[in-house]
Amino acid sequence: MIPAKQPLSVLVVIHTAALDVLLLERAAHPGFWQSVTGSREDGESMQDTARREVLEETGIDSASGKLVDWRLSNTYEIFSEWRHRYAAGVTHNIEHVFGLQLAQRPEVVTAPDEHRDSLWLPWQAAAQRCFSWSNRDAILMLPKIGGLLL
Repeated sequence: MIPAKQPLSVLVVIHTAALDVLLLERAAHPGFWQSVTGSREDGESMQDTARREVLEETGIDSASGKLVDWRLSNTYEIFSEWRHRYAAGVTHNIEHVFGLQLAQRPEVVTAPDEHRDSLWLPWQAAAQRCFSWSNRDAILMLPKIGGLLL
């Protein structure tokens, strides 16, 4: 039996210094674009969750860039179609936001069971493409937060 997912996750906005943002298209929902996301496993730190999810979903080693905890979290209701993955009665998730700044756009190797495509867009266009409000809002914060990273 697969253990229940923890209602703690990460959102990792992968971007360049020029504020180009990497988006991934969900395999199960064509047209749904997002940044890297994923749930914490076992007792790993949220930073370790971010590193693992980036590698699993994109093939990018976060050590090749600057991974920063934005010290921002969002609480949202879990879509009903995904609640079966969580313990009975769990309806909300807490998402911790990170940024990963890269010097250049590396080759992206998506996990085919999770994502069907990837693309790089300027931050404004990336924000508009996201289906998730929390992902959109994080990307819209990028000019302010990204400027602090340079």
